[in-house]
Amino acid sequence: RYWGAPIPIIYCKKCGVVPVPEKDLPVKLPKNVEFTGKGASPLAQVKEFVETKCPKCGSKASRETDTMDTFICSSWYFYRYCDPKNNKKPFGRRMADTWMPVDQYIGGIEHAILHLLYSRFFAKFLFDQKMVPTDEPFTNLLTQGMVVKDGAKMSKSKGNVVDPDEIIKKYGADTARLFILFASPPEKELEWSNKGVEGCYRFLNRVWRLVTASLEPANKPFGKLRAAPSEVEVLCGSNERGNRDVQSQVSERSLIKKTHQTIKAVTDDIERFSFNTAIAKMMELVNEFAKAEKIDTELLKILLQLLSPFAPYMTEELWQILGNKESIHLQPWPKHDPELAKESEITIPVQVNGRLRDTISVPAEASDEEIKQKALASEKAKNFIAGKNIVKTIVVPKKLVNIVIK
Repeated sequence: RYWGAPIPIIYCKKCGVVPVPEKDLPVKLPKNVEFTGKGASPLAQVKEFVETKCPKCGSKASRETDTMDTFICSSWYFYRYCDPKNNKKPFGRRMADTWMPVDQYIGGIEHAILHLLYSRFFAKFLFDQKMVPTDEPFTNLLTQGMVVKDGAKMSKSKGNVVDPDEIIKKYGADTARLFILFASPPEKELEWSNKGVEGCYRFLNRVWRLVTASLEPANKPFGKLRAAPSEVEVLCGSNERGNRDVQSQVSERSLIKKTHQTIKAVTDDIERFSFNTAIAKMMELVNEFAKAEKIDTELLKILLQLLSPFAPYMTEELWQILGNKESIHLQPWPKHDPELAKESEITIPVQVNGRLRDTISVPAEASDEEIKQKALASEKAKNFIAGKNIVKTIVVPKKLVNIVIK
């Protein structure tokens, strides 16, 4: 093997195994190497590299022609990133103190026993040498799972490989990205599903229709708008309200509330790397939007901003269609307003002797006494407490009411 750090060892017939003196380090790989794919290491064929003198006795000697594992080279690169222009050392201690340890490290689970193991080895060695401030390289570590199909890791030999170019050509890059993030938590294996890809594609087209249908006719100079991929055309005037029951319509106030609840939920999920649940929350918001007779453009903009990390191309195009000049990806993240996200009513379970008998709706600011009285007035609860002695009524604030009888 040629690629890899040379092992700084010299073999002498008189002195045996001799380390290369520190003044002669690093040992550099020769450039006049031929790769034949046969025999020993390519380095063994380079006479000028192999033949040398013993640093101890001066006799003829030979260099080690094997190289270290590439993980030796690739497992401490983050230290070099701290001080990349340092020409005298791998990195300086002051810069290591400033930047290390790594706040968040992401790597495949298949590297857990190789790259990540070597990384910890280097951290502990460098810490012992007083070159770095800590003996652990990473503060937080996320090891993402592998993509599998038909219950097995994708591989050409098993014939279960999905060509990403074909997926992107048919559904678009945003759909492929959205499915991968939605199908599974990042630390788990992802089972590839063509139906799942199609579902994400339908969701993105639904968002497209929702936004373009909200525009006033005067603002629709586009004729037919094309969603990615280009084979699928969506008419500007199309919408999802044709068969909606009037009773399913929602108020603007409830849309604002749902939007701010979604901002909070999606933000929290992204910070926890729970991308699948973040996308699910946005799907719920789109469902609410689809019930509305009219949607404020500002709410649609918030939806696009929340979706933009997951579907950057489509949201950018819709953002511009809504009349925005600057890129959506340069906008500040939406801010959650706790007051606007508050529920006006909450649902409280009513139990009798610990068994659920009814649920009641009360104002979110209702007192415990008001909740208690409404629970006791429940017709369903009355059927179970009629003629009984009420020992006590327990109210768990905002959670439940339990009427104890005997």
